[in-house]
Amino acid sequence: MAIRASALPLAIAGISAVLIAAIGGTLTDLGPWYRSLQQPSWAPPDLVFPIAWTLVLALWALSAVETWRWLGTRREAETLIGLFALNGFLNISWSLLFFRLQRPDLALIELVFLWVSILVMMLWCGKRSRLAAVLLLPYLLWVSTAGMLNLAVVQLNGPFG
Repeated sequence: MAIRASALPLAIAGISAVLIAAIGGTLTDLGPWYRSLQQPSWAPPDLVFPIAWTLVLALWALSAVETWRWLGTRREAETLIGLFALNGFLNISWSLLFFRLQRPDLALIELVFLWVSILVMMLWCGKRSRLAAVLLLPYLLWVSTAGMLNLAVVQLNGPFG
């Protein structure tokens, strides 16, 4: 595919990562409801979250571009785009459920799908480029940490709804 040699995949991946971060950030409301939630003692300070999300989404975009370089067919390109689009949707959905709908319990269930989508991306991309899979590892670890934090919030504050 001729597009592989251009800067277009990098631009699309970068814009996608920025959009996911912006939408997720817009949905994140650290107002009175969130402040009233009991947090586990090991919860990271609020400042850690935007830094971590910036890093993992930058690596997410680089993984997509790295995988793109090794694609051989249009069908593979469509699969790659579909996997990353689904993952972006699930990423945003978690913020919607947790912060806007104030349903950490439902967000925890949704987070399982987000986690699985990252694992699927790692496996699929890893068949094309080991580097692409490694670039997604911090994302999987961060979402695993977020999942443990989400579970603790549910246990300390539930039931919801």
